[in-house]
Amino acid sequence: MDDDELIAAMAGGDDAGLRELFSRHAPWLAARLRAVLPASEVEDVLQETFLAAWRGAGGYRPGGSGSAGGWVWGIARRQAALFLRRRGPAELLLPAMDAGGRHEADPAEAAVLRAELAEAVSALGPAGSPNREAWRLMYVEDRPVAEVAQLTGVPVGTVKSRAHRARKQLRAALRRREPAGDGGER
Repeated sequence: MDDDELIAAMAGGDDAGLRELFSRHAPWLAARLRAVLPASEVEDVLQETFLAAWRGAGGYRPGGSGSAGGWVWGIARRQAALFLRRRGPAELLLPAMDAGGRHEADPAEAAVLRAELAEAVSALGPAGSPNREAWRLMYVEDRPVAEVAQLTGVPVGTVKSRAHRARKQLRAALRRREPAGDGGER
């Protein structure tokens, strides 16, 4: 059975379909989740992910907006965001990573990177300002644009514009923090 058929079976109440989908997708999902979650929490988020997939299987449309793997990954991202939201400020929980996506080994360097990120975020304005709020909801809490528009009471296009401006402001703030004279090499 392919993934679409497994999800259809799950929608019909077939728990064997859920077990098979889990065995196919849990290993790579766990690897991706470990990049943003404490290792001890990955299993719980995976369980919540597949429970949400079980509950939402009836709403899955094969071939609609992507693959079954993408659908499951979207659920996992939302579950991870919910977990991080329950735990507190995401910037305190996200592990510091270097440009290659590897975890920093030096705790002092990780602290410096977190401080630099916090300083860059402050360039978006005070907490609650329009651009900062759009950035927080979309990129920290991983909420879709339509939901951010509804929460903030502005049109979708306005949310997209604010998110675009926030990304530009963050990029500029982070560029100002780069050491000079490194020739672009790292």
